[in-house]
Amino acid sequence: MIFSLATFRRFNPFSRPSLRLLPAPAIAGTRAYTHSHGVAAKPLQHHEGPAHVYPFFEPVTETLQYVVVDPISKEGVVIDPVLDYNPASGEVTTQTADGILAFIKENGFKIRRILETHAHADHLTASQFYKKYLPGEPLVCIGERIKQVQKHFAPIYGFSDADMANNFDVLFKDGEKFKFGDVTCEVMHLPGHTPDHLGYLIGKRIFTGDSVFMPDVGSARADFPGGNAKDLYASISRLLSLPDDFELFVGHDYPPPHRGHQYAATVASHRKENKHGREGISEEEFIKLREARDRTLAAPRLLHPSLQVNIRAGKLPPADADGRVRMKIPVRVPASME
Repeated sequence: MIFSLATFRRFNPFSRPSLRLLPAPAIAGTRAYTHSHGVAAKPLQHHEGPAHVYPFFEPVTETLQYVVVDPISKEGVVIDPVLDYNPASGEVTTQTADGILAFIKENGFKIRRILETHAHADHLTASQFYKKYLPGEPLVCIGERIKQVQKHFAPIYGFSDADMANNFDVLFKDGEKFKFGDVTCEVMHLPGHTPDHLGYLIGKRIFTGDSVFMPDVGSARADFPGGNAKDLYASISRLLSLPDDFELFVGHDYPPPHRGHQYAATVASHRKENKHGREGISEEEFIKLREARDRTLAAPRLLHPSLQVNIRAGKLPPADADGRVRMKIPVRVPASME
């Protein structure tokens, strides 16, 4: 069942020796972001069960965000929320988050945690915005291996140890469980795309982030620092070892031309049809296929703004002396220009 709805390695933006950090345009104004109290967003669908699932699609970055709620207590979580960012103008806005926030308040949901599947490189997280505007200051959560990601990227963006300290409220271990209302969520470590990557198992539904995508898309790239195709194959195999009727809810969808956006498919569908991880594809074949594919991929459009915000749990960079928040963009400079 399916629910509808320049290359990275050749130019490696993470190679440190020849990088200069140049400021991008300041974020518009001196405030952290522009907040407009929007009307409630409409979810793509309402999935009932022991936990109710409400998917929301952000079209610019093609990201799926999820509100998952215990229908009795109305306690819930938000998974992978998006903060809108225009790199040309340097403006951060909250239109996407405003709509979901209004939906949460309209339905009387009590959000206890904001769950990040990993430190995203293709969109900014809205975790801090939700934490600020939702009652009770929900906990911002991510996998414990975010420390490895932070250690790699902090010097690239000029962050100090103090800048990197105590940004996330909870660092999950593999197999850890927690509850919201009477609903239990189990944490699954799914490395490969990134070393910190998690999935969240809630009942028979797994929120997979950027590990597997829809069956006709396959899998996420595995060429980010600390990621690798071997680990990703193991993570996909772990997901596809679950029972046939379990459903995988993806973090993005990049559909082929013949269909619209979708966001979930059963384990059985993936075993039979996933173009990268279906039954019969060996680890060696997967690694060869994934690495060849990754060599053709450009760096994500919002790579540097996303990472310097997301490794700090959605906190924007500290303001300069003039009160403006600025992103930093590592730039390769040829020797002839130095």
